[in-house]
Amino acid sequence: MIEWTGRSAYKQVADDLRQRIAAGEFSATGQLPSLGQLQQTYEVTVTVARAAINQLKAEGLAVSHQGKGAFLTPDADRAAQLADPSAAVTELREEVGKLRDEVGELRRRLATLEGN
Repeated sequence: MIEWTGRSAYKQVADDLRQRIAAGEFSATGQLPSLGQLQQTYEVTVTVARAAINQLKAEGLAVSHQGKGAFLTPDADRAAQLADPSAAVTELREEVGKLRDEVGELRRRLATLEGN
């Protein structure tokens, strides 16, 4: 699955995991795939899989417990979304849309009050 793009293999794995976290794929259990599962899924070495998990830990998205695996931090879904620029832009657009609706409603209320 890893491509020869000039980008480090562990960064490619971490990027994909980050996208999967943002999509809520691991929310139910809160646990990330094991190193062995990452090796099989991405066809990488254990060193690359471990480095990808360490990258997510450095970003505050995951914590690990020896012998138990890596788990998402409580706000990992949101943090992962914000780490992905396209997801952040989408979220901002949604918020701007909500604000426009609220401002429109306030203007209508104000016009009604001023009309009385």
